[in-house]
Amino acid sequence: MTTELRRLRNYIGGEFKDAADGRTTEVVNPATGEVYATAPLSGQADVDAAMAAAAAAFPGWRDTTPSERQKALLKIADAFEARADELVAAESENTGKPLALTASEELPPMVDQIRFFAGAARLLEGRSAGEYMEGMTSIIRREPVGVCAQVAPWNYPMMMAVWKFAPAIAAGNTVVLKPSDTTPASTVLMAEIIDSVLPKGVFNVICGDRETGKAMVEHSTPAMASITGSVRAGMQVAESASKDVKRVHLELGGKAPVVVFEDADIAKAVEDIAVAGYFNAGQDCTAATRVLVHESIHDEFVAALAKAATDTKTGQPDDEDVLYGPLNNPNQLKQVAGFIERLPAHAKVEAGGHQVGEKGYFYAPTVVSGLKQDDEIIQNEVFGPVITVQSFTNEGQALEYANGVEFALASSVWTKDHGRAMRMSKNLDFGCVWINTHIPLVAEMPHGGFKKSGYGKDLSAYGFEDYTRIKHVMTSLDG
Repeated sequence: MTTELRRLRNYIGGEFKDAADGRTTEVVNPATGEVYATAPLSGQADVDAAMAAAAAAFPGWRDTTPSERQKALLKIADAFEARADELVAAESENTGKPLALTASEELPPMVDQIRFFAGAARLLEGRSAGEYMEGMTSIIRREPVGVCAQVAPWNYPMMMAVWKFAPAIAAGNTVVLKPSDTTPASTVLMAEIIDSVLPKGVFNVICGDRETGKAMVEHSTPAMASITGSVRAGMQVAESASKDVKRVHLELGGKAPVVVFEDADIAKAVEDIAVAGYFNAGQDCTAATRVLVHESIHDEFVAALAKAATDTKTGQPDDEDVLYGPLNNPNQLKQVAGFIERLPAHAKVEAGGHQVGEKGYFYAPTVVSGLKQDDEIIQNEVFGPVITVQSFTNEGQALEYANGVEFALASSVWTKDHGRAMRMSKNLDFGCVWINTHIPLVAEMPHGGFKKSGYGKDLSAYGFEDYTRIKHVMTSLDG
């Protein structure tokens, strides 16, 4: 007896459709390693259709009032909240994430973020009108950019979809959104929910692989391309978009330094860092996975962190005691394991360092000490449940080590010294600095990095403004 696979479909112009040529990909539950659905492998014809639908819908949506867009987004937020159990189940099957944690830690912020952008739709600010030339009045208009091609990642499929479509639609744009080929289920469910709220063509979802995303970015219709993904993918998008001068919004990799000074509360730091490092199996660009500890407390800290790792549980989604589930796919499991297998002789695995279970893609919470600044595992993003520990002798060296990577998304400082915290937050070259905490995000504050972590902001009024363009209008007072 075989179980029939679920059939996911594209959502284009208000209709659910298979790929034009009928091609599909298999979708695997990473907690079991078993195929549970098929999704369209969209090609050029599907991209053309989605872009045409978004372009046709744009003039009407652009001309809606901010209050109309606000009402629509509030309806979407209410609908997501009403069908939270379905969304959580789809996301868990997508990713293997714990059901309870997804329901408590991801769904509520998503709904809140949609409601924030609903409010932002009515607060497009610009400089006041004025006379800067005799006999002339100047005003500033903020307008939507047009059709937005958006590519979401597999680590937070639902939440990253919200970060993409909510500000874009709030600003009056139309959207073609592609989820990762490994995690399309929850995004397709979002389309089913949104279908009863937005006009046809305002929100479109096409499933597919890298070639699908490439075709979206290269398409002549979008005015903007937005991607959350790897540095390599971001560089390819930026290069491709440059050919017709598309606007680009990139949120890429991270290698967050977590700087722990000798006066920090070690117990609290260890507890919070373990959660911020292992949550979502460390598959988070802001994860607290690169710890720098003052030499005077290094050994104590490492011992405490190793115990915290040993006490941290990974397992199946329905186990309420687990902190995180599996890695997303076999390639990601291979990548994480490869970092550990290639460790230099001077490194020491203090905890974990191995796969867990006979099915699925689970990896044990891991701590590695004894590392040097130029080691591969320090310089490159692991994107797994692996926390590295280095020691430093003084504030200057801590800053040198912290900034000494190509990524610049997030960081944190742990100290009771206010002046030191202010100096470090000033000099850390990262888009976010947390003090005595790591990883909290709020809709009102921007999220985005520097250097190879990309540019543009998610969340906040800054993220909203990224989806607008500025027009100067000057009129003669002579009438």
